[in-house]
Amino acid sequence: MTDREHDLLSIDDLKYDDAGLIAAVIQQWDTLEVLMLAYMNRESLAKTVETGQTWFWSRSRQKYWMKGESSGHVQNVREILYDCDADAVVVLVDQVGAGACHTNNPTCFYRRLWPNPASFESEEVRCDDE
Repeated sequence: MTDREHDLLSIDDLKYDDAGLIAAVIQQWDTLEVLMLAYMNRESLAKTVETGQTWFWSRSRQKYWMKGESSGHVQNVREILYDCDADAVVVLVDQVGAGACHTNNPTCFYRRLWPNPASFESEEVRCDDE
């Protein structure tokens, strides 16, 4: 039995949900600004490690996608960390291009819920998979 808080784990040792996914928080490596949240499975996480570019599993389209494959706004991976429960990862990246969000915002997290709800753009803007 592994002690997830102390043992070094591999991609296969991480805890994926019932759909085989793990939450991936993407942060700019030098500022630690949260750029986006996406989901990975074993294969997309392995491809991320192999290529040094972020790969995800699109829950809506049911397919793999590389961040920036259509926009050119790629993410060069600097480091991947996992939490104490091994059920989420943080991917530290160098964001290349105008933004991490498909709306061309630097981050997907540009709307405030509390206090004083506000956004930088129209309330209709949604930040889904690229």
